[in-house]
Amino acid sequence: MLKLLIPIIDRNGALEAAHHGAFLFAERCVSEVEIVEVLDEMGRDRSAAFHSPADLRISEKRAMRDALLQTRAILDDAGVPYTWKRVFGRPEYIIAACAERDHADIVVLDASHLGVFRRWGVLSRLRRLTHTPVTLLQ
Repeated sequence: MLKLLIPIIDRNGALEAAHHGAFLFAERCVSEVEIVEVLDEMGRDRSAAFHSPADLRISEKRAMRDALLQTRAILDDAGVPYTWKRVFGRPEYIIAACAERDHADIVVLDASHLGVFRRWGVLSRLRRLTHTPVTLLQ
């Protein structure tokens, strides 16, 4: 049985990854699911010039909370046992560290809402940083 890692890297959540995890659990391929909510560092885009870091952090936490609730609801409806945690930092480095530390067998990343260049960048950095297989859902 596999241990599945589902990262939530932006406010759109990981709905496709949660559906895929629920399917794999129903097919008895997955025994554990771990959700990692990754809050990116503040000040890496232009919004930091116009808003205070505290306001940006509150806004991001609120949006990420909604994404997390939607992702968890899918897994709850399917009866999938899962754990979750919130981590701050650059998404690719956090995902790679969590996959290695928690001995995940596979990382399932919902990239359906990412642009082509960001999707390619995330995948190439993850392939460089971890030995854990990464599946991008589009």
